[in-house]
Amino acid sequence: MKRFGLLFFLFLFMLGSYRSYSQASFDFGVDLMSRYIWRGLDLGGQSPSIQPFAEFDLTSKDSDHKFFLGAWGAYTFSPTSNQEVDLYLGYTFKEMITFTFTDYFFPGLNTGEMNDYFVYSADSTGHVMEGMVSFDGTDKIPFTLLFAMNLYGNDTRKMNSDSTAGNIVMSKYLEVGYTHSFKNLDINPFVGIALDNAEKTMTGVGYYGNEKPAVINVGVKASKEIKITEKYSLPVQCSLVANPDASKLYLVFGISL
Repeated sequence: MKRFGLLFFLFLFMLGSYRSYSQASFDFGVDLMSRYIWRGLDLGGQSPSIQPFAEFDLTSKDSDHKFFLGAWGAYTFSPTSNQEVDLYLGYTFKEMITFTFTDYFFPGLNTGEMNDYFVYSADSTGHVMEGMVSFDGTDKIPFTLLFAMNLYGNDTRKMNSDSTAGNIVMSKYLEVGYTHSFKNLDINPFVGIALDNAEKTMTGVGYYGNEKPAVINVGVKASKEIKITEKYSLPVQCSLVANPDASKLYLVFGISL
């Protein structure tokens, strides 16, 4: 509950700073995806995924600083797959470096207290708090770099010497990508790695399904806008994603409304 209050306080702080910003906006929409694949993991089961979002952002008068606060969700038609609702808060410097804090929650996936949204106790919460920093690339440096680490919550736990559950692993993920435009098509190849060794955890399996540090997310994403009318174009995307560690391959298509 305290963390939700912190996000709300920061949102009010952003509103209070409104006069220092010339470009404030609120946006919402939905992505319709054939499957929900996240960092090489199938989180949506054998079902399409509906992914709504809402975001408020402030950009400074000199455009060097951007603060944003939002909510994102993923809902499928499969009763046995993950449903998800996330809150996030972030800051971008010069459209190049972004820091993001995300509170992940999966309603219905957990049982007991872990399925209660307002339980944040370290031993019983279903939330996962993640900190992420990313380099978003520039015209001269068309590469992207992302590092994410779980900071608190329902992460994989280490095993103590007496076989009891210890602290969380603070699971870490690293991804490098490349951005390239060809005519009206944006092409983004990427490689993602789970960095932790899970052999000495309670389950022997890491947060990303890995037993040892492994490549879990390799692929390429292509996206473009299809012109519908003079004033409206429909964003579409298609991704070919492989998880070598899990021996999985996915082809995902999506549209944004």
